[in-house]
Amino acid sequence: MGRARLLDLTRLMSRLGRGPPTGIDRVEAAWLRHLLTLNDPCFGLLRTAAGYLLLDRAGMAEFQALLSRPLPRRADLLSRLTNRDALRARAETAVRPLAVARCLHRRLARMIASLGMETYLNLGHADLAALPLLAKVPGLRRVVLLHDTIPLDHPEFARPDTVEPFRAKLRLIAEGADLVIHSTADARQRSEAQMARMGRVPPGVVANLGVELPAPGNAPAGLAEGCYFLTLGTIEPRKNHALLLDVWARLAARGGEVPKLLILGRRGWSNAAVFARLDALPADGPVREVAGLGDAEVTALLQGAAGFLFPSFAEGFGLPPLEAASLGCPVVASDLAVTKELLGDYAVYLDPTDSYSWAETIGRLAQDRTGRQDRRITPPSWEAHFKTVLNLA
Repeated sequence: MGRARLLDLTRLMSRLGRGPPTGIDRVEAAWLRHLLTLNDPCFGLLRTAAGYLLLDRAGMAEFQALLSRPLPRRADLLSRLTNRDALRARAETAVRPLAVARCLHRRLARMIASLGMETYLNLGHADLAALPLLAKVPGLRRVVLLHDTIPLDHPEFARPDTVEPFRAKLRLIAEGADLVIHSTADARQRSEAQMARMGRVPPGVVANLGVELPAPGNAPAGLAEGCYFLTLGTIEPRKNHALLLDVWARLAARGGEVPKLLILGRRGWSNAAVFARLDALPADGPVREVAGLGDAEVTALLQGAAGFLFPSFAEGFGLPPLEAASLGCPVVASDLAVTKELLGDYAVYLDPTDSYSWAETIGRLAQDRTGRQDRRITPPSWEAHFKTVLNLA
């Protein structure tokens, strides 16, 4: 029998009822799916406002099914009394009946010590407060996936109220992890530099995240017609949508036919100037802001695009350009070390402040689309990711 593992599912629980999963959510969900396919013993752990819940394998499978189900309409009394957030209360109501054991926060080590667990996996940047609690469990290795340290490397792109809480989380990892999983070598270098300032750098391993491409659906009517480019991601300062708006202003000023720009993603924070520019766009203009598309629709759009544009100022991994390159879509990206590590010579790399070079490159791609599908990359796989990590954990 293989190693017994305890998977923290707190992040996924916090996302129940809140729409499509984000990148970090998908990582935790992928690990949940994989552990359920193994014969090794496994349990799930969830931190609620009232204490911890423990799920056995059957409970983990039921929890997985909850990810695609609506939440209960009303929260139970305990959840209502311990949560201000109504959705979180309903999520805790949904998972509480799945538990085979529960305990107060301070009793966590006692509950886990009786299970014979060998590895604790925390993959979602949530419930890191469990690390010092689980230090009291004999023989338990604490393994954490650290996605990036952008809030500390680039505080100018983070919400002001998130920088110090993130620093506190990273300190818990530096002090309490027995192994840290890094998604890229670049992310490892940056993360370990931050942890070195905190006095301890835990052993680490680089394991690229897997890329799963859904079967393409139907592109939304009117969007996939003619020549178009697209960008994908939350509209926040770090993603540098302002540069693309400047580029399209340049293209329009030249006269002639202007390709479409599809901006896919929801609006984020601290980006009032860009939001104002988006709100001022004509409804029939070449730049379109589109939110709420499903994965299959995005895949269909990527398959027909003249190019995928990624002018980001900072990334820990950068999934969208990998997805685009996997479909044979040309990629124009910022000259970030992490993007070069993952895409190699597939993409065109440009300075994220040089709107002239971006406009020239996009103009050339719009004019010459021959051989678009002749080249693509093979993306990292979840199988390779799991193999790398589970050999150590």
